[in-house]
Amino acid sequence: MAELTASPTMQRKLGETMRQDAWWLAPLATAVVLAGFGIYSTWAAFQGVHYEWGPYLSPFYSPLILTDWWPLSPAILILWMPLGFRATCYYYRKAYYRSFFLRPPACAVTGLQPGRYTGERAFPLILQNVHRYFLYLALIVLAFLWYDVILAFNFDGSFGMGLGTVVLLANATLLSLYTFSCHSLRYLVGGHLDCFSCAPLGEARYKAWRGVSALNRHHMLWAWMSLVMVGFADFYVRMLSMGVFSDVRFF
Repeated sequence: MAELTASPTMQRKLGETMRQDAWWLAPLATAVVLAGFGIYSTWAAFQGVHYEWGPYLSPFYSPLILTDWWPLSPAILILWMPLGFRATCYYYRKAYYRSFFLRPPACAVTGLQPGRYTGERAFPLILQNVHRYFLYLALIVLAFLWYDVILAFNFDGSFGMGLGTVVLLANATLLSLYTFSCHSLRYLVGGHLDCFSCAPLGEARYKAWRGVSALNRHHMLWAWMSLVMVGFADFYVRMLSMGVFSDVRFF
């Protein structure tokens, strides 16, 4: 008896699948978290106030650029760099393609039917190819965030440590893990090589490639943890500046 097979031209309904699990939970949670972060970060960036307290500076405003010719919040001068890095990130592409564009919403689940697919060779998806350049900018911002951590140990000229110091330290650490686990960085340090022993500084590049590869295995984890932490770091500094609560001083 011949088996019945679906016609390749048959249109399937949105969300149609044979999966029995709650496949919709992951894209829904992703959409909620990304939307929530987007709303909060946009609001915080446009405030232009309450971004520093004592030795602490919100990561949304680092490096802090104050100038007379820029009438808007100083955060807007900075945030486009880490935002561009995350928006073009290979992992986040998968996350928001599924959660917001439903292409597809999950594996083996029918999504919105695409039109003529051109990959990343035509507008607007060709803009995703600038990810490697946003990586360079993100590394510069990351250096300033570590400088802010050093300043967070300075309380009126004396060495000290508060809960805000720990928050900024954790934020810089998680952002470093996210940045240094980047697929583009992995390719840059050695992923494009066919023969490490044949390349200049081959042994060093091999070790760098292995190190980035080890971090890359958990790139999704670092992506989410760093996203939540950078938002919390801004929130913590903002609450201190507004006098909502006081910093916990360890020494």
